[in-house]
Amino acid sequence: MNSKFTKMARIALGLALLIFGANMIKSFLPFPPPQGLPGYIFSVVGVLEIGIGIMLLLKKWVAFALLLLAPISINIFLFHIFLDLPGMGAAIAIVVVNASLIYKHWQQYKPLFY
Repeated sequence: MNSKFTKMARIALGLALLIFGANMIKSFLPFPPPQGLPGYIFSVVGVLEIGIGIMLLLKKWVAFALLLLAPISINIFLFHIFLDLPGMGAAIAIVVVNASLIYKHWQQYKPLFY
């Protein structure tokens, strides 16, 4: 679980979530928010992404943070498939890194299935 790949993936994912989560709350990147969704959705998802990013960066409750991130990463992927195809690369990267980190921490999830 403590390989260099796992550490780098965890830190990169944590930083990405921290930056993009903060951008959902206070827009500072040149990406306009999508139209047609209530504004509170972005605030809630932004706060969740910031919290998950902090947990990943501090290496606290990593397995729990990855489980919280799973539905968010799937929705990021689906959002980019249906509404913003040019941003698909980042969405695929988030899903793949999240899935690989869940796989690396699978021993911690085994008690959930007994």
